[in-house]
Amino acid sequence: MTALTVPEVGAILDQALLTLAGQRDHLRDLDAAVGDGDLGITVDRGAGAIRAALAETPPDTLGALLRTAGTAFAGGNPSTMAALVGTGLLAAAKEVDGERELSPEVAIRIGDSAQRRIAERGKAGLGDKTVLDALTPSVDALRKAGEGERLAAMIAAAREGVEATTDQPARKGRAAWVGERGTGHPDPGATAYLLFLESLLSAVTEQAPQERA
Repeated sequence: MTALTVPEVGAILDQALLTLAGQRDHLRDLDAAVGDGDLGITVDRGAGAIRAALAETPPDTLGALLRTAGTAFAGGNPSTMAALVGTGLLAAAKEVDGERELSPEVAIRIGDSAQRRIAERGKAGLGDKTVLDALTPSVDALRKAGEGERLAAMIAAAREGVEATTDQPARKGRAAWVGERGTGHPDPGATAYLLFLESLLSAVTEQAPQERA
């Protein structure tokens, strides 16, 4: 991934979120097995809210883009997941405020800030069967991957994290209420993050297959 301008990031994000919103029913069914089943609605409405907010007021910095996205997602359909994602994006916005290009180094700062804040807000860590089980290893993979491999490496690491949650009982959130009955189901939040990364890769590849893949 070469450095992307803010308009380029916005265009890729818009397409990726449109694709992600199409996973509403899949995420609803996953969440219904271990929680209250509202994740599909949260992701669908949150994605739509981000797209609308960015279209209404195109940002000129990455900080502004992330701040707009975090506020929109959190307010799109109030829920625990919406609050966690929102607070993670707002922390990342503060970290990169003023930046006008998304380089691999800036992407790492965004990921590090988001995962730290989500862990603090949710009082969770690796192995608790949350979105962090996919997010944390994906950021580590981003840090280690070479040019042209970064998104693919993040997806592979996130997928391993999602698969690992399948045999774990949840320790945090509504999913923890079902205890051992949650074993055998992947964590919905981690799955949603994996689907987001896959949607990003699809958008990047479709928009500039020769330069961005």
